[in-house]
Parts: sequence; structure tokens; C-alpha cells
Amino acid sequence: MVDQTPPDTPPASGRPYDALGEAKRLLRTVRAGALATVGQEGHPFASLVSVATLPDGSPLLLLSRLAGHTGHLEADPRCSLLLAQGGKGDPLAHPRLTVTGRAARLDNREPAAARFLLRHPKAALYAGFPDFAFWRVDATAFNLNGGFARAARFAGTEVLTSLDGRDTLVAAETEAIVHLNGEHRDAVRLYATVLARAGDGDWTVSGIDPDGLDLLCGDRTARVIFGERIATPEQLRRVLAEMAAKARMATLAS
Repeated sequence: MVDQTPPDTPPASGRPYDALGEAKRLLRTVRAGALATVGQEGHPFASLVSVATLPDGSPLLLLSRLAGHTGHLEADPRCSLLLAQGGKGDPLAHPRLTVTGRAARLDNREPAAARFLLRHPKAALYAGFPDFAFWRVDATAFNLNGGFARAARFAGTEVLTSLDGRDTLVAAETEAIVHLNGEHRDAVRLYATVLARAGDGDWTVSGIDPDGLDLLCGDRTARVIFGERIATPEQLRRVLAEMAAKARMATLAS
């Protein structure tokens, strides 16, 4: 961690504010953000973009070659991305995360498309157009503003998820998601409603990585963190079964 300003008062729960956990959550759950690029004559240029993540958490963008920000990135890849949670009341009272880094066009579309379209199904209408391409933001720093007196700055490696030794897990992601969404919808709903406390609905899994599950229900998102970092499909199956059992026990006890 580069630097962190702790909150003046602890949360109502009495637990210390988890700035790193909040940064990771925002990165994985916010579906749209303000992309700032270097425009003409060096002036900043901001635009709204849809956002997904790659397995390591790197922001994933689907950009048209016809858009001004794409031309800017081709000339100068430096950029920043503001991910804001939003909500009722004062906009500045809600958490937001600024990602700073460089954007790079992805030559291999298939893995990126699979992840992006799970998070943004309606993008399938135009994702295949020849002027659209997927871009990854290689983050060098993250700046969190969690609301009043809750600010922190992290290096990119602190927030992103290491994929070292996890090739088989990444390769099995699509198959695991299809299986969960097809055969275990009840368990997925329990993950969202009981473990993530995200409210009832027709929840689906939109991403799996070594640290947790990304869930989607219409425009709502949720994140469930595993109790341990996993590396293999076998570990994933065990952890998912344990989570489902825990959620069912909690339901029976309530």
C-alpha cells in the first residue's frame, strides 16, 4: 500500500474499514465508468464506457474505432477510469475507485468476449461489428475514495489478482459458469442472497477467479469472496459446495 488515510470513526459494525477489500469489490462490480484519455492538444477527454474485468481484475472495455477515445488511446495509451457505485442522496457519500494505467488493444477476442458478454449481454448486438475491439487497462495505481475520510491509494499489484499457477482454473472458467448457471441455480441464488446479501432475484454467475465469484441479476451485480484463494477446478468445486452448505445452514437458522 502506498498510503492510506484511515476513517475518523470506525464503521457502525465496529470493524475497521477494509479499504483494500472495498477497492477490489468496486473493481469487480461496477459495470460502467468514466474513461479519461489524452485528447487533442493534450486536453483531458472523458467519456462513458461499459466495463467488465479479466480474470486478474484488469478492466476490460469494448470500444469502437469510430469513438474519439479510441483514437486518443491509439495515439497515447495513458488513461484513467472512474468507477463509481452511486446511490441515493449525496453522490460524494458513495464509494468510487479511480484506475490509472495504460490501455492496450487485445488481439485475441474470444476470451475477452466471453467475459464481457456475460457481464453485458446486450452488447452481443454490436460486439461482433468490425469497428469494435476489446481493450485491457493495465493498471499501475488505484485511488479509492470510500466516502468521507475514507481514502486510500494502492499499487496495481495490490488490487489485481495474481494468476500465477492458476492456468487450469482460468481455462475451466467458462465450463464452470455454464454448469453453475444450468445445474445449480438454487445454489447461485443462495450465494447472492445469503452470502452477498444482494437481494432476491434471478442471479447468474458472470465470472470466476481465484478470489471469488461475480454475480449478475439484470442491472445488479454482487461479489462473493472465497474463504481461500483457489488454484484448480477441484478446489473450486470443493469451495462452492462448502459455500452452498454454509448458505443453506444460515437459511435454516434464520
